[in-house]
Amino acid sequence: MFIVSGPDLVIAQCCAGIVGSFPALNAREADGEPVQLEAWLRRITEALDAWNQANPDRPAAPFGVNQIVHRSNARLERDLEICAKWKVPIWITSLGARPEVNEAAHSCGGIALHDVINDTFARKAIAKGADGLIAVAAGAGGHAGPQSPFALVQEIRAWFDGPLLLSGAIATGGAVLAAQAMGADLAYIGSPFIATEEANAVPEYKKMIVDGGAEDIVTSSLFTGVSGNYLKPSIKRAGMDPDALDTAEVSSMSFAGGTAKPKAWSQVWGAGQGIGAVQEVAPVSALVDRLEREYDAAKAAIGRM
Repeated sequence: MFIVSGPDLVIAQCCAGIVGSFPALNAREADGEPVQLEAWLRRITEALDAWNQANPDRPAAPFGVNQIVHRSNARLERDLEICAKWKVPIWITSLGARPEVNEAAHSCGGIALHDVINDTFARKAIAKGADGLIAVAAGAGGHAGPQSPFALVQEIRAWFDGPLLLSGAIATGGAVLAAQAMGADLAYIGSPFIATEEANAVPEYKKMIVDGGAEDIVTSSLFTGVSGNYLKPSIKRAGMDPDALDTAEVSSMSFAGGTAKPKAWSQVWGAGQGIGAVQEVAPVSALVDRLEREYDAAKAAIGRM
């Protein structure tokens, strides 16, 4: 959700009853500017408090902040302090499992969930103090794993009974139910929310999501050094051949400037393989309502089998 997730999207998601989150590095800052991350956390916290006061029978869901735990992220220590100050309830970490990050989450009463793409990384994350795991399977947008969700979830569930989320091409309520049926507690959904009114994405990006399907997703390590899924039309528009992309080494990844995407590739857009289910740009509330209807219908259909 590079650039896409911000306060508008997170507030809308939480008020619709689902957890909303954003990468801390989306709160971009130039030298000499005020600390944008703190302003975002203040705005989200105040908006959710106001919602809860006005809607005591329908409280907002908690929100989360994604932390890129990579050696090149020079902002990490400062961002951890800010998140602890604002008592962020859910901390999502990726590209490195570090005990001090989990300790920072626990210091303010939060929980830490770590992105993993295989069982080995899952075991390391829990050993270092993570409370739960996000299994990033094949088909997920952005930095996706290579494994089938069936294989990944079953291997983790063989030894871990804590919170487990599944990511990877989940774009319908039926897919949410399927994730739970195979052993996950929650579904982790990204790409469908790009095509919402509250998302900080340009209209062309949203249109590509609506018009696209699984065949429009290309997997490449070129853009960040780590294998990820991207929209083929955006690669073509950037002047590259999506069927003949070079590869990049993981050592080339850098978040020193707040992003792993060089400026020349800023218009290469990530998405997961589930975008075929997205038929229109809609408010977050409408998307959540659709997921709920589909979930209930799928559950009823299973009950009739």
